[in-house]
Amino acid sequence: QVQLVESGGGLVQAGGSLRLSCAASGNTFGIYYIGWFRQAPGKEREYVAAMRWSTGYAHAAASVRGRVTLSRDDTEETMFLQMNRLKPEDTAVYYCAASRNYCSADGCFGPEHYDYWGQGTQVTVSS
Repeated sequence: QVQLVESGGGLVQAGGSLRLSCAASGNTFGIYYIGWFRQAPGKEREYVAAMRWSTGYAHAAASVRGRVTLSRDDTEETMFLQMNRLKPEDTAVYYCAASRNYCSADGCFGPEHYDYWGQGTQVTVSS
């Protein structure tokens, strides 16, 4: 089992920045990807970005590319999602997820490929 705990969400004005954290614990051996998804009210869960844990290779969805950066602290098994130039349409609950599946060289983009999920953290961007 893998436990994931997100933090760092909050209320920010459009154009502002937030850094979300995802702390992983438990049996993290064999994790291929740790990713971020988001879900706005009435919408499906949407892929945001993911990192291949063994190499640090990161991929971001087109909707956020150029505005987000993934990084990690190996000693703490924590991944960070830095989000800049936030827009009101970025408002959602953001979830961290871990996958033991290999999908492609770029990563796993569908939530169905992820095995473990955090509880989510709310991000609200005001206009």
